[in-house]
Amino acid sequence: MKILAVETSTMLGGVAIADENGLIAEIRLNVKSTHSERMMTSIDHILRLSGMTLAQIDVFAVAAGPGSFTGLRIGLSTVKGLCYASGRPLVLVSSLEAFAWNFAYSAYPLCLMFDARKGEVYAAGYRWEEGGGFTQVLHDCAARPEDLLRAVHGPVIIAGEGAALYRERIISAIGERALFAPPPKMVPSPSNVAMLGLQKALRKEFTDAVDAEPYYIRKSEAEMKWSEKS
Repeated sequence: MKILAVETSTMLGGVAIADENGLIAEIRLNVKSTHSERMMTSIDHILRLSGMTLAQIDVFAVAAGPGSFTGLRIGLSTVKGLCYASGRPLVLVSSLEAFAWNFAYSAYPLCLMFDARKGEVYAAGYRWEEGGGFTQVLHDCAARPEDLLRAVHGPVIIAGEGAALYRERIISAIGERALFAPPPKMVPSPSNVAMLGLQKALRKEFTDAVDAEPYYIRKSEAEMKWSEKS
């Protein structure tokens, strides 16, 4: 099964193609232009480089959010169009969950942050389990970064454009416990969207393209709470 995945949750956009044997190709661009200007060009380019056509793609995946309102709309609209044109199914993937896979086997919990504007971030917390895979220890939320970290008592890996943007505020809140990811790990990966999307497709967890909507986080009344094990 071959999958084409699109990631447009942040300014860094990208496309990946994968199958059960692993990654086939990936393109990532962090340039000052809108996703609408480059996404179809990137898709055409990655197909040609892979020696493939759209007809050879079995399923499409997209990072559905949270993230940039404009980016998510463009990414989902692009993939919906491909689904309509090809008759292939669609799977939606959590942007933050896919991002967490940059840090598989991490000994420390993760706090992942995308810029939400107005001094806030879209964030989630994850912990790697010994048996494999992540457990979410902080549910998706929109908040000030320092508020997210008050309940964290040990070292935590922090990554994402929100982490870079609010680095000084984070350091003021938790000091040396903040372990900032290196630059290559600071950005989402389309290949992670492809990996999680392929798993969902093999389980037949498809979403009707007509009903698919981006996952926008709004300010929640629910209390932000980390798992006690974090």
